[in-house]
Amino acid sequence: MSKTSVGVFATPVLAEEVVEEIRGTGVAPGEVRLLSEPKDMPVSNVLSTPGNDFSLSLSRELVAIGASEPEAQAYVDAVRHGGTLVFATGSAEQVDGAAAIMNRHHATQVEELSGAEPVLPGAEIRNVTTLVGQSHASGGARIFTW
Repeated sequence: MSKTSVGVFATPVLAEEVVEEIRGTGVAPGEVRLLSEPKDMPVSNVLSTPGNDFSLSLSRELVAIGASEPEAQAYVDAVRHGGTLVFATGSAEQVDGAAAIMNRHHATQVEELSGAEPVLPGAEIRNVTTLVGQSHASGGARIFTW
């Protein structure tokens, strides 16, 4: 089973800082990705709409690693509005460490993006047992097992 931590950040500069810090912990460079909406989106076919192609592809990737449809849509919307996603894949220890780094850098809580659950001041989200295709969170970063 693979594990991936996902966090969304308000600016590309902040996301770059997170990526560098995660790589500094020994996570392989190819296992840490940064994703923002491309400036020039190529058209894949005559009926293609570049923005929609990008959104659909990102949503599918997020669902494939275990995000729910509302979570995936919240992440897509965040990226479409200037946010930057960071993905870190690795061992349980590496992914937990990456999530901690993301949270120290104030990864946005997906509930704030999707409105699925209110985020109350002082409320604490507790880690739960991770099941295949499901996520757990503590702070804004989500950990998906797939």
